[in-house]
Amino acid sequence: MSNPPGRFDKLTHTLENDGWYEAEQPDKLGTVVLPEHARTIISRNQSPDIHFAQSINPYRGCAHACPYCYARPSHAYVGLSPGLDFETKLFYKADAALVLEKELAAPSYKCAPIMLGANTDPYQPLEKTHKVTRSLLEVLLKHKHPVSITTKGALVARDVDLLAQLARDGLTRVMFSIPTLDNEMKRVLEPRAASAGAKLKAMRVLAEAGVPVGVLVAPIIPVLTEHEIEAVLEACREAGASLAGYTMLRLPWEVKDLFREWLAEHFPERASHVMSIVRDMRGERDNDPGFGTRMHATGPVAQLIRQRFQLACRRLGFPANRQNSLPTNLFRPPLRTHPQLSLDLER
Repeated sequence: MSNPPGRFDKLTHTLENDGWYEAEQPDKLGTVVLPEHARTIISRNQSPDIHFAQSINPYRGCAHACPYCYARPSHAYVGLSPGLDFETKLFYKADAALVLEKELAAPSYKCAPIMLGANTDPYQPLEKTHKVTRSLLEVLLKHKHPVSITTKGALVARDVDLLAQLARDGLTRVMFSIPTLDNEMKRVLEPRAASAGAKLKAMRVLAEAGVPVGVLVAPIIPVLTEHEIEAVLEACREAGASLAGYTMLRLPWEVKDLFREWLAEHFPERASHVMSIVRDMRGERDNDPGFGTRMHATGPVAQLIRQRFQLACRRLGFPANRQNSLPTNLFRPPLRTHPQLSLDLER
């Protein structure tokens, strides 16, 4: 709803009405899309509470415009706002597939599953025309590299041909992030993400093609969406999901202020109640960044939600542990060529 400066900005500006003519603000902001040339493409992390060590983000920024997105602060690293800039100033990694192939060919590379969608969504609307995610999947399939995907988009069903081939060797799974089945809630919570119905349809398409699919009830927002946990799990199980997980609402850095602003606009009568429970689950803070507690929170409410989730999973037949790893023994690295081999030695 606003465009606050990033925390690294040294200069900020504010608008003041001095009584002179002021142009009306446009009702709709235009979207700017620019290429970003990547020096490296695989990101690595050592976080003990994340089940993957490698990830790729085909895009920077996300048009889905979810107000709670924990990736918003990353826009501050390129001098842009985590607010409206994050959803209207977007970047795509045009040479991602070429860079990936080079990194997979490096003698030092050790195969480990790659996650697509760890930060921004790999199937946001840009993917329909730019196809960066599809180009990455083509490289990973070619070299039998394991890959998992997390998305709020239904466009993932477009790539069922590639994903089904990866799935035959057990090299992939797709997790759909679905916090609500309510269309009105989705309209304000995830304005430009796919509807729950569209995600469930995509889930069925992939499941019928033999691709393992699952659901992340994420994020669970106290008061606003927590009552839908069981309903979301039931709908996804019926659509073919075989895995399930959840995360509680996280509000790091600038996100906490952006989310409070959104709450005050759309749910003013419940805003203080929501934040009271959030703070109770986060040690009387808006956010708890601690490993081991940041994903699922702590306290009585968090414990109750954990128990509800576990009971629903047990009743529906979801496995208790979704951390099963994808195999790495089938990986075939790209052929490594030395620059000297390209010389014409017959002359």
